[in-house]
Amino acid sequence: MANAFSQTRPLRVAVIGSGPSGIYTAEALIKQTSIPAQVDVFDRLPTPYGLVRYGVAPDHQTIKSVTKVMQKVLQDPRVRFFGNVCFGQDLTHADLRRLYDAVVYTVGASADRNLGIPGEDLPGSLSATEFVAWYNGHPDHATRSLALDIQGVAVVGMGNVAVDVTRILSKSAEELGRTDIADHALKVLAQSQVKDVYMLGRRGPAQAKFTTKELRELGELSEADIVVRAEELELDARSAASIANDPPMLKNLEVLREFAARPLGGKPRRIHLRFLVSPVEILGQDRVQGIRLERNRLDENLNAVGTGVFERLDVGMVLRSVGYRGVALPDVPFDSRRGVIPNLGGRVTREGNVVQGEYTAGWIKRGPSGVVGTNKADAAETVKLLLEDAPSLPLAEDPAPQALLQLLETRGVEFISFEGWTILDHHEASLGQAGGRPRVKVTNVQEMLQLIREKQMTPSS
Repeated sequence: MANAFSQTRPLRVAVIGSGPSGIYTAEALIKQTSIPAQVDVFDRLPTPYGLVRYGVAPDHQTIKSVTKVMQKVLQDPRVRFFGNVCFGQDLTHADLRRLYDAVVYTVGASADRNLGIPGEDLPGSLSATEFVAWYNGHPDHATRSLALDIQGVAVVGMGNVAVDVTRILSKSAEELGRTDIADHALKVLAQSQVKDVYMLGRRGPAQAKFTTKELRELGELSEADIVVRAEELELDARSAASIANDPPMLKNLEVLREFAARPLGGKPRRIHLRFLVSPVEILGQDRVQGIRLERNRLDENLNAVGTGVFERLDVGMVLRSVGYRGVALPDVPFDSRRGVIPNLGGRVTREGNVVQGEYTAGWIKRGPSGVVGTNKADAAETVKLLLEDAPSLPLAEDPAPQALLQLLETRGVEFISFEGWTILDHHEASLGQAGGRPRVKVTNVQEMLQLIREKQMTPSS
């Protein structure tokens, strides 16, 4: 007999992860009108919005304004937010299958890819992911000890994240002081002695992944000149053909050529955009002291091939930005080669067979590609399949909304509701307003919990 969900017995869905993919999944479920649905959104941190809060650059506040739309989703009476609930620890896979008709995993891709070269483990060598999380105040990275008592930094990669970290390293403390960058990072960046930032791409400008808007920003910084070698912009025939009908890539090349023609303006910092170079070794004894590069050419498939010509850059930090990958979740299928949950269009699979009632969306579904908005269509695709499957889903044994609350209470889990997050949100915004900033982030989970706890105990006047 087919399931017949109703207002009194709605489709109950758990969404693991409250970043863009998770919230877009919840939005798609409550906006459709064919099946009544209730959605519980979980996050291991007390704060929602995922990479919008902890990944988007602090000087890109326009992008962060998407949280206003996300907030409306979490405020909907058919949606509940459960922050500070760790999947696999506070709430298990078995719990979810007992309490919900369907589960959607939207946990993103939080790990980074290694370069696989000697010296990569030296102090001063880290991923751009870690650096971004540090300056954005992610609780996992807020206590990291970083010093910028160095003159050179190498950023390995040519995507928008590489551009972000290059820009943040090159801005003045005054410029950064008007953003929501974490206070601990602002203090370190204000004392930075960095003079040269090198962005390194193993292939040519026609294969770079940054967008024109992000690229242009590097040439508009008040504190940094931009340096591009004209000879590294010369395209081989195959590269030229590959972008002949690609307006964005042609625009990138136009901007790069304009950069190459610019004279230096005597600014205190320099951004060097280098192409056709691969790091082969990070140099140093007790910390990073340099990076050895091999110059490349492109083969007939536009792959980078070493030429046997080497050079050294004197840098005291290396930030790798060469891709992200997902992390396995307890008792959930995982493709370790691709770094994703195996799936067919969003339906989770195990050894090629669809796992009934389990779905995925976002980077953990398709790999790290696209921008924040890309996840909306991706989530909609997954939800469409979930709704198609609804009549035949294995029904939850204990679907009552109260059952989850009782379970978390029994286990002593101090979860944060959307109302609790709102208290923290208002607190951060108030601190920011006092200093002419969008917000001042609280970066310690226990401090977050204590602040919310105290406010909830204080009677409203």
